[in-house]
Amino acid sequence: MKVTLEQDKCVASGQCVMAAPEVFDQREEDGIAVLLDDTPSTADAPDVRHAAAVCPALAIHVEE
Repeated sequence: MKVTLEQDKCVASGQCVMAAPEVFDQREEDGIAVLLDDTPSTADAPDVRHAAAVCPALAIHVEE
């Protein structure tokens, strides 16, 4: 699995961090999402897929 995050699309909702805190975080200054791991483990895959699905800005892309 390969994950990409388009920070310029991010609206700082924090949905990705709540769904997959092992893979996403937010910047302190503006809340924009930060990708911590662009190749997450198989165990984290369901959470990453959920994060992509709930992102209101559709800024997260997952390649299987």
